[in-house]
Amino acid sequence: MDVLLGDVRSLKQKRAVVRPLVAELRRRYPGVAVAETGHLDLHRRAEIGVAVVSATAGNATAVLDECERLVAARPEIELLSARQRLFTEEE
Repeated sequence: MDVLLGDVRSLKQKRAVVRPLVAELRRRYPGVAVAETGHLDLHRRAEIGVAVVSATAGNATAVLDECERLVAARPEIELLSARQRLFTEEE
């Protein structure tokens, strides 16, 4: 997920927004891996990566959709884009 952060003027303020978001995603969805994966040197942008392993593609998609909705619902964050990619055991 590519997000734009609200009134953030430094990397320290960015961490104060991104860390609680990552922690909340981990807490609500204990089966997912979450990390800040991009735009590390920009203070108003962040890329949040979420990974989930599931027996079915439908379940994995549902969990990722819920994570996306949680991020989009945060008032201090604007979700610019989200992309999902599914890998099968053949890949």
